[in-house]
Amino acid sequence: MPPAKKFCSLPLYALVLVLLSAQENRARKITTGYGKDSNENMVVLQQHAMDNHLQLQTAYREESHEQKLQFKYNNNDDHGHHIQKLRNHEHGHSSSHMDHTDPALNVFFTTNDLVVGKTMPIYFPRNDLSASPRLLPREEADSIPFSASQIQYLLDYFSFSKGSPQAKAIEYTLRQCELEPIKGETRFCATSLESMLEFARDIFGFDARFRVLTTTHITNSTILLQNYTILETPKQIFAPKMIACHTMPYPYAVFYCHNQESKNNHNQESKNNVFEISLGSENGDRVEAAAVCHMDTSRWDRDHAAFSVLKIEPGTSPVCHFFPADNLVWVPLPAKI
Repeated sequence: MPPAKKFCSLPLYALVLVLLSAQENRARKITTGYGKDSNENMVVLQQHAMDNHLQLQTAYREESHEQKLQFKYNNNDDHGHHIQKLRNHEHGHSSSHMDHTDPALNVFFTTNDLVVGKTMPIYFPRNDLSASPRLLPREEADSIPFSASQIQYLLDYFSFSKGSPQAKAIEYTLRQCELEPIKGETRFCATSLESMLEFARDIFGFDARFRVLTTTHITNSTILLQNYTILETPKQIFAPKMIACHTMPYPYAVFYCHNQESKNNHNQESKNNVFEISLGSENGDRVEAAAVCHMDTSRWDRDHAAFSVLKIEPGTSPVCHFFPADNLVWVPLPAKI
């Protein structure tokens, strides 16, 4: 077994700044869907956009409430073992109308809610971004296998026992990253800044300029679920294409990034509309939130959680959702004239 590496890393806030100026290269396998149109994969795609950690709850059910899940791997630096906390997906208290429903599902809304003064319960996971796993430099990321076929090698490499929550999380992420894309979808899992930049160029065009949107918490709060009110007219970001990148549980930072074909010509409505929304909570918290509205839900699985939460049927209304703070939303900027 090769010796474990010393991992240099990049925090999310620094990453967003670098994303706007970096100019480097190639990506891990980029996969495009052409003909497959699977309801099961559609659920996976949209659930990722909502809250990918919900799908990990079964793997962590054996853990006690107090036990913090940790990723641990050996380093050759002076600090010995380096410990990274895996997000401990704890939930806040549900509001009365959401009894018997996971409070983390309170991220969905409809376009009818996009008005100043609208109040709704919203769940924002409070991940400590400074303690989250970081993106590796490309050379280091590419030196480590990233394949479900290498799961045993990876468990040995990171010193995890088979069947542990960490092992289940690693396997889950690798399996998700190897799923076949649905029709019209292009996706890949980014393990480095350079690979994420290349994916953006592949989607937007090599010479395209772009910006990265994130959800920003202006105030610190430990309350996960509370009522928020829209304070200003939501700002729509007009973009013919968008890329959503969601964090995945892994010893180092992995982003599940995907783009869905989107119509946005003169006579065609975009399938995805991106918004920046200013929110204020009943407890005085402020959030500048990134959100997306999926305009066409006619092909979504009828069992998708959004339909139950919003009490609507597929195809009858757009479905919108907020992004957590550790997700990235990429949109192209208008071409310079």
